[in-house]
Amino acid sequence: MRPVQQRVPTHDGALSACLVALLELDWAESPAPDGEAPLASWQSWLAARNQQLVRIAEPLGAGFWLAERGDRVVVCFGAPPDVVWDPATPLGAADAPGPDDAGWVLASLDPALAPGDAREPGTGTVEALFVADAAAQPMRAISAAVAVAGRGLEGDRYWAGTGHFSMPGKTGQDLTLVAREALDALHAETGIRLEPADARRNVLTTGIDLNALVGRRFTIGEVECLGQRWCEPCAHLQRFTQPGVLRGLIHRGGLRADVLRGGTIRPGDAIVVSPRAVPSEAPASR
Repeated sequence: MRPVQQRVPTHDGALSACLVALLELDWAESPAPDGEAPLASWQSWLAARNQQLVRIAEPLGAGFWLAERGDRVVVCFGAPPDVVWDPATPLGAADAPGPDDAGWVLASLDPALAPGDAREPGTGTVEALFVADAAAQPMRAISAAVAVAGRGLEGDRYWAGTGHFSMPGKTGQDLTLVAREALDALHAETGIRLEPADARRNVLTTGIDLNALVGRRFTIGEVECLGQRWCEPCAHLQRFTQPGVLRGLIHRGGLRADVLRGGTIRPGDAIVVSPRAVPSEAPASR
């Protein structure tokens, strides 16, 4: 843990400071560069790193956890636990957690997965495009799509803010992608044939490793995107299709991305990954 002081005197500000400290981040690296971010933003950011905040009803018996006290959030550790950092106080001191203190603990989304993915995605191609006019409406194929930075594809339910999971300010809502190879593997392994439109993703790709695009900038034709997190399957998708789809698409349900620079996307467009930024060398010590 690398302690930091709370910047904004709110619950979100306290939670953000504790997470920045616990994860040893710089503020600029976090989803709260200005000092606070809502829980939904943190959960999206953590999901891209195979982590999540899980609510606990009583003090944790070991390791780090976050105790909630109204608008205050503090970092606790040990068995029995004590407060090791209160970001709202100059010295980080706080009262010891009581037996009824609830809070949060960081946990893995999938314990068998490493927290990061160093694979190179390769390059790919757009095979097809789909939008839905409103939540729960069928996806329809389109011959071209206009992507708008910060909103998504014109005519899609998430562009209009009416998607089933739409939430103002949430990352990864602009664009969803799924690989043809994933749908083929689902059929080969389970016998379930899921048509691309039934996958309820905007872009059907081929040739590129979508899982490896998390945290990477890439272009689809003239449109620039940022991979935010895996677009894992859920009960909502399974209700639209058939039993077995959720389990069969775990870790290959596609990608959620933000649109950074708009333009038009067409089938046949290349998907090209931007090179990773190379850190500049630190100046030599004198």
